[in-house]
Amino acid sequence: MQITDREQLEGGRERVTLVPESVDDLWHLQYVLEPGDRVAGDTTRRIQRNDEQMRDTGGEREHMWVAIAVDDVEFHKFANRLRVGGEIVACSREDQLGFHHTLNVEVREEISIDKRFKPDQNARLEEAVESTENPDVAIATVEEGEAHVHTVAQYGTESRATITGPTGKGEYAQDRSELFADLGAVLSRLEVDAIILAGPGFTKQDALKYLERNYPDVASLVTMVDTASVGDRGVHEVLKRGAVADVQERTRIESEAEYIDELTRRIAAGAKAAYGPKDVAQAAEYGAIERLLVLDETLRQERGPDREWSIDVDDVVRTTEQKGGDVTVFSSEFPPGEQLSNLGGIAALLRYRLE
Repeated sequence: MQITDREQLEGGRERVTLVPESVDDLWHLQYVLEPGDRVAGDTTRRIQRNDEQMRDTGGEREHMWVAIAVDDVEFHKFANRLRVGGEIVACSREDQLGFHHTLNVEVREEISIDKRFKPDQNARLEEAVESTENPDVAIATVEEGEAHVHTVAQYGTESRATITGPTGKGEYAQDRSELFADLGAVLSRLEVDAIILAGPGFTKQDALKYLERNYPDVASLVTMVDTASVGDRGVHEVLKRGAVADVQERTRIESEAEYIDELTRRIAAGAKAAYGPKDVAQAAEYGAIERLLVLDETLRQERGPDREWSIDVDDVVRTTEQKGGDVTVFSSEFPPGEQLSNLGGIAALLRYRLE
């Protein structure tokens, strides 16, 4: 993400002008924007014409600049866009003021955001800016007769292909080159800077030898890692072992996996941990939180008009930081986020055990 301008406004609000550069950036913005913010950018809008010179044809789309007061935000990962809906409060055509409009925020299109930014929202923008320099990584997991390809994104991992083919074992063993050829073809089409090749046994070594002979450009990007599984479980093993961190600075999903594993270990042992809004809020007040873990969807829910908790999630975040604790916002797109959701969407690693 590129931030091209920041301007302080009255009342503690700030205007940030930025350009999202990837789907990851749009995903980040989903959790920065909330009702009451103002978002502005270029768009098209269907204008009704009904005058003597032009028959009403149901409206024609015109390019214009609009600023909207945000009501709702929807991230459409597979459409590569973020939909921001609300009332038009400023516009290059005054006759459109007051109407509802949906602004489609897309990659490489500049927008400006006016709002009172919370600390975790500023941190999310900074993370998006810093991650622009991170290399893109693919994880290929392979075993006899089976291969899977995933790519790593900040919002989680995405499955790109599942390949089945002949096995090189047993009485009816066949040449595995068909499987390796399909794997090489998939990997060669990905625009990535590094590939982690993982799996149990020696199949991955044979796959690498095939890639070196037939797809040398792909093979030059490969780092091998031993895992006990393939597919989603194999990918989780790769992330837990820190293999992606060898080619990227620690990604958010690796750290989330570590934190949620530590949390579940502590809960099982009855050790220094808290989960659920009531217990975590109490721990924050005592200054006992070493690291607060909160789900991005939970933050958005509890900051909106349909909040369910009796406590204020922003008070918990603010108190944690004021008393020296760190805050990690989990992605709801990745398994650690799902685990945190099952614990109420908020938890904490504590400095000491609370009775």
